[in-house]
Amino acid sequence: MTSPFKIGLIGTGRIGQVHASSIAALNDTTLQWVADPFIDGAKTVAAEYGVPNVTEDPLALINSGDVDAVVIASPTPTHVDLISAAIDAGVPALCEKPIDLDIERVDALREKARSAKTPIALGFNRRFDPHFAEIRRRVESGQIGKLEQLTIISRDPAEPPLDYVKVSGGIFRDMTIHDFDMARFFVPNIIEVTARGGNQFSSDIESAGDYDSAVVTLRGQDGELITITNSRHSSYGYDQRLEAFGSLGMVQATNVGPTTVRLYNDELVEAQVPYENFFLERYAAAYRLELAAFIEAIRTGTPASPGFEDGRAALLLANAAEKSAAEGITVKVDLSA
Repeated sequence: MTSPFKIGLIGTGRIGQVHASSIAALNDTTLQWVADPFIDGAKTVAAEYGVPNVTEDPLALINSGDVDAVVIASPTPTHVDLISAAIDAGVPALCEKPIDLDIERVDALREKARSAKTPIALGFNRRFDPHFAEIRRRVESGQIGKLEQLTIISRDPAEPPLDYVKVSGGIFRDMTIHDFDMARFFVPNIIEVTARGGNQFSSDIESAGDYDSAVVTLRGQDGELITITNSRHSSYGYDQRLEAFGSLGMVQATNVGPTTVRLYNDELVEAQVPYENFFLERYAAAYRLELAAFIEAIRTGTPASPGFEDGRAALLLANAAEKSAAEGITVKVDLSA
């Protein structure tokens, strides 16, 4: 029997708490350290999960010699420096997306990440969602023939706070970036991006210079067409759907609800309660499976996936989408460069 993996968690905000829950849920992991400059948040998480070590300094955690891996769930501007420190310490790292909002900072770390002896994984958890992963398995097995069209729909239940929008990097880097990675999960070689953004309902988001809605079309190297539809609001809950269409058929994943119960009466047919409220509920299983895959990569010495290059590619697509929407043009991209 292998000994439990000792995990250090950096950042105890909303996403950090999701990771803490995932670490606690797996049988072979233990949350050994928690770091957060907001020490009260770190202490709260430590108390909830019985964590023996708490610090304000993430570097103290990374260099403690007392963790087998680190999960970086701190604000985006800290990611590059913390990944770099983890590489220097020889500590495997699972970092939340994006690597950074600035592609130049990402590229400055690229060679170091490429030559790292320990795994560096990026937190694109939707690859591990059982529904989406099943669609990819079916596509890869040839059940629908040659993939021709991929449709990704992602709508949040409500717009985020204005303070968050102002520092988020914009809808393409903050929200659509998950969908860009999902697109590459099916079609790695994307060569063209056409995006349109709209301001349809939120004056706050518009005042921050961002879009509240977006539609993106991507083209793959083999002619595959990918459509991404985003909105910052959805009155019926967290809208997450995926459809793959090919020469021999189609496979799709519809929205997930808390129950499969349906109501039929003289006024309604197949009525059901609203969909899951937000990503915390919808992707709870995906976060656990993401962590399990990361640990398996460490134990087996296999490359972590999605990795640093996937994070870089998603940011390049986000940048291309922003340029396309702003200028009304189609942007060519070379993700292999």
